[in-house]
Amino acid sequence: MTTNPTPPARAGRREWTALGVLMLPLLLVSMDVSVLYFAIPAISADLEPSATQQLWIFDSYGFVLAGLLMTMGSLGDRIGRRRLLLFGAAAFGTASLVAAYANSAETLIAARAVLGIGGATLMPSTMALVRTMFTDPSQRTKAIGLWSGVMTAGIALGSVMSGVLVEHFWWGSVFLVNLPAMALLLALGPFLLPESRNPHPGRFDLLSVPLSMAAVLPVIYGLKELASQGWDVRYAMSVTAGLLFAALFVYRQRTAVSPLISPELFRTPGFSPAVVLNLVAAFGMMGSAYFTTQYIQSVLDKSPLEAALWSLLPSVPIGLAAVAGAQLVRRGVPRAHVVAGGFAVTACGYVLLALAGTDSLWLLLAACAVLACGVVTAMSQVADLALSSAPVEKAGAASSLLETGTEFGGALSMAFLGSIGAAVYRHEIPASAPAPARETLGGALAVAEQLPGRAGDALATAAREAFTSGMHAAAITGAVLLAGAAAAATVLLRRVPEQENAGRADQLSPSGV
Repeated sequence: MTTNPTPPARAGRREWTALGVLMLPLLLVSMDVSVLYFAIPAISADLEPSATQQLWIFDSYGFVLAGLLMTMGSLGDRIGRRRLLLFGAAAFGTASLVAAYANSAETLIAARAVLGIGGATLMPSTMALVRTMFTDPSQRTKAIGLWSGVMTAGIALGSVMSGVLVEHFWWGSVFLVNLPAMALLLALGPFLLPESRNPHPGRFDLLSVPLSMAAVLPVIYGLKELASQGWDVRYAMSVTAGLLFAALFVYRQRTAVSPLISPELFRTPGFSPAVVLNLVAAFGMMGSAYFTTQYIQSVLDKSPLEAALWSLLPSVPIGLAAVAGAQLVRRGVPRAHVVAGGFAVTACGYVLLALAGTDSLWLLLAACAVLACGVVTAMSQVADLALSSAPVEKAGAASSLLETGTEFGGALSMAFLGSIGAAVYRHEIPASAPAPARETLGGALAVAEQLPGRAGDALATAAREAFTSGMHAAAITGAVLLAGAAAAATVLLRRVPEQENAGRADQLSPSGV
């Protein structure tokens, strides 16, 4: 005689309160990606960094974060996700304090690097703890939807907060806002958050750590530079070197006795498609941001703070989209259809973006809102699928793979769509324009300010029209790719078990809690 398995326990007030506490560090980590956008002029005036130092002030955080995600996710599975989270919160808070009062560019760069280390511990740990606390599939879907919405909104909020704080306080205030949230996490985390780890993790594979960083960092660096600087053999070689190290990393994971990332994760039904589709969702999210931020500020001629405030408006419906996607799955709509629908909505957002002229603020904002809602709907569902598919003892590694895929997707999007936009811009700009004007919109506007009367106005108008044409071409490309992703999601996910069976990993795998 067979017996029905015991249904997973439902989360109560304690778990939902703990989720609220976890959202604070997640919000701040995602905000730190963009928090320096408006603070850098004040930092430059105060610390007088060189051009190279200024780049590293921007990039050290993101590079360290991306390079250590897989290491920290695996480490959390071994030593405990709550322990690693609290360690990361302490490091993040301390580095924020040092950054706020840095008296040299070198100190600020070092503090930003430590912030990246802290961020690399916080992001996979928060997602893995959500997987641990919410064992009921429907509740976990809603919790991960909220997680995805907060992470996406934080990127938009960071630049706005930066502009507001720098306008009223000194530049170090953009770092001090991290301290209350980290202090709250350190105070409440030990009481609200459960400890969980892999009960049989094996030895930590030290060789995989530098291999993972060598695989991730050159690719992201090369793609980022290709997007901002254009084609250069050095950046192509950087991407190639990263891919070679990625092959070595994969070989190491397949042959090591105790790998950093277990190959068994990819043999779990649904996990591999979820990681791939999450990367595509990140591609859709970051590709639009590359153009819309420049459009609002340079085409519509808004001030930096005005541009940041307008950019925040489309993020308002993001949280509702994530919850709506979770409700559809809960009511029995197949997850494959919800994810495909999210990608289709994202494609529609790109279509609206392709219709924006040189004076279409509200159409652009509508396009961004539609696009963001589609991305978050798809991203929250594939994240839930990946974590539901992965055994609880490997939740940290699974979360880190999702986050690393997000970094790759964003970098690839800016490089690919950015290259399309740049090519169209160079084709459309008059051949008689000065060399700096033929490279970028910012260069054209700078040259136009130095030209007398109608000549300057004509160059600025031509540059804005050329940029908008480039944005249209990139948006049409994005719409086609995301429509293809919608069809691919339907095929890839149609045989993945639906939500009512997603909780089996909780019952079949030891939790180690």
